[in-house]
Amino acid sequence: LLPGRAHLLMPDYSVAEASRLWRDGDLAIIDVREESEVEVTRVEGVPVIPMSELLASIDEIPSDRPLAVLCRSGARSAQVGDYLTANGEHGEVANIGGGIIARAGEGLPDE
Repeated sequence: LLPGRAHLLMPDYSVAEASRLWRDGDLAIIDVREESEVEVTRVEGVPVIPMSELLASIDEIPSDRPLAVLCRSGARSAQVGDYLTANGEHGEVANIGGGIIARAGEGLPDE
């Protein structure tokens, strides 16, 4: 999406903060991992829009509240977030720092 640009335009949420805001209905989350990764662990209720399919699925991205982007470690989600921020179509966009690895490290459930 934005080669060579990682995480230049948007803030990070910690996994705990993103989880709390999402559970409270104050944040939308999308998971941009590929289907094979999601088969291993998935956050129940979070829509999966693989990065490889993002442009074809852009209309599926929630735009009714702030958005956080999740991936395995935070790198791809930062690229997707930068892309969405640069295009200005989805309002407030943030990265979930550390991604699914950080969620597991903090012992957060697959909700």
